Amino acid sequence: MTFNYDIIIIGAGHAGCEAAAAAANLGSKTCLITMDMNKIGQMSCNPAIGGIAKGQIVREIDALGGQLGLITDKTAIQFRILNRSKGPAMWSPRAQCDRNKFIWAWREVLENTPNLNIWQDTVQEILVENDEIVGVKTVWGVTFKAKCVVITAGTFLNGLMHIGHCKLPGGRMSEPASYNLTESIGNYGIKYGRMKTGTPVRIDSRSVNFDLMEPQNGESDFHKFSFKDTSIRQLKQLQCWTCFTNSEVHQILRSGLPDSPLYNGQIHSIGPRYCPSIETKLITFPDKDRHQLFLEPEGETTREMYLNGFSSSLPIDIQIEALKKIPAFKDIVAYRPGYAIEYDYFDPTQLKHTLESKIVKNLFFAGQVNGTTGYEEAGGQGILAGINAHINCHGGEPFTLARDEAYIGVLVDDLAIKGVNEPYRMFTSRAEYRILLRMDDADMRLTERSYQIGLAKRDRYDLMKRKKEAIDSIVEFVQAYSIKPALINESLQRLGTTPLKQGCKMIEILNRPQITLNNLSDSTPALKEKLEKTTEKEPNRKDEIIEAAEILIKYKGYIGRERIIANKLNRLENIKIKDKFDYNSIQSLTIEARQKLSRINPETIAQASRISGISPSDINVLLVLCGR
Repeated sequence: MTFNYDIIIIGAGHAGCEAAAAAANLGSKTCLITMDMNKIGQMSCNPAIGGIAKGQIVREIDALGGQLGLITDKTAIQFRILNRSKGPAMWSPRAQCDRNKFIWAWREVLENTPNLNIWQDTVQEILVENDEIVGVKTVWGVTFKAKCVVITAGTFLNGLMHIGHCKLPGGRMSEPASYNLTESIGNYGIKYGRMKTGTPVRIDSRSVNFDLMEPQNGESDFHKFSFKDTSIRQLKQLQCWTCFTNSEVHQILRSGLPDSPLYNGQIHSIGPRYCPSIETKLITFPDKDRHQLFLEPEGETTREMYLNGFSSSLPIDIQIEALKKIPAFKDIVAYRPGYAIEYDYFDPTQLKHTLESKIVKNLFFAGQVNGTTGYEEAGGQGILAGINAHINCHGGEPFTLARDEAYIGVLVDDLAIKGVNEPYRMFTSRAEYRILLRMDDADMRLTERSYQIGLAKRDRYDLMKRKKEAIDSIVEFVQAYSIKPALINESLQRLGTTPLKQGCKMIEILNRPQITLNNLSDSTPALKEKLEKTTEKEPNRKDEIIEAAEILIKYKGYIGRERIIANKLNRLENIKIKDKFDYNSIQSLTIEARQKLSRINPETIAQASRISGISPSDINVLLVLCGR
């Protein structure tokens, strides 16, 4: 049997779901092929979305017209903003979600998306003619013809799970691995390798003594993930809990290291640096006598809890025995142990910035198969791949995001230019323009671009425009309004800041750390009236608008300086060099530069400058050859 589509998506994880939704909503006839329709959007590891830099990615997905932010808001059981003590460039939203409700919310969205079908099966072969993808074949013997194919197979390609000396094929616990697809792709010259990740023990909350743990409460203010005017906190809000390991725990864990797949030679692939197993923490930090753990609810009604920070592939008895030495877990009952999993990934330097393969035309890769880790990184790649697959089918300019435009742009540029030697995780520190990539302004950065290609719809675009007009109006008011000492000094003293000796513009007062638009409006009727009038058409978004305006006011200098730097460096982005040189023949380049430039074949001088091992002198050689 043969089916015909514009686009085939292989895998219904976070990358696959976003890719499928984007392609279908843009108008492409799309089919999402998954091994299990009951595990669409499954949270393989912790039941949470967002975190440092990851939360910004989710807001960018939402600003582009994606689904992850909406589904997270709908299924959240706790919401927090991380890094509150730092500046707004570092603020990051994070939500605990109900794992099962999250799956069904995704399925409801996908099943009701026009142009999108779902097929339950396992793809084992890609079909290529004249270096161009033409379809796929499944284990059931079904052929899907397509103009574009997006690979979003997660950890399922030749997946192998480890607990102690036990090895079990699978992509997740109780789910089969996918075979033959890696080799089929590799037959066309696409390089692949092995990586490793892991997950912790799951605990029955009835066996936990919560009196011996510290509660971690969520927040109940206006913040959420989606910029759309949707309701929040729809489910019961729950606590997380924290505790620590101790020397007794570490002693037992160390006794199990000879049986750890990570240290006895059973696993050779590289695991994530920034989400290490508990045994890796013991080796890396031998002098630490305790490590913090976070106990997180898996859902609104379930007793199952996730022990964040205790990822492990040690034997089951070692895991349980060690945990029982933590007072809160003295009587612990586990649902299942932690385990490690090895899987195939594809070298992302073989990709264009659209996530299309440089080797096989119209074949795209997104998510963990590109060497990344994290639902958010996967979703960001998925929506970009889905957009560009649609463009390849129906025409249009490639859709890419720059490093000063989105964290998704930083992510994809790092993958395509630098590659990976361990699972890649996004951090704010990876973005050189993070004051431009704040969580509050993702819609200002990206919604208009998405609206122009047809993914972000008119309602979302109009919301963004009204928000921008309100923000601009507030900023212009405080820049122009003069305030006199007699009106404000009493309030300034009460707020612990120096009184005025003479009148000044309101913006000067707002630059003080103790002063906010809200507390200043309490003593300034004109400002109070302005805030009320400006936001009267958006009552549900009043706090969001005021926060965004205040950030622009207080950080105007920093934002402006970073924009100037970004614009200067962006000049190098305009110097195209793809296919312009035979790098191997340029003797004035270092040998390493010749090899890497030939392999990656960057689009621009700026991309070349970001390749690891390319020196400033190499870039100067290229600039001279370009006549600059």
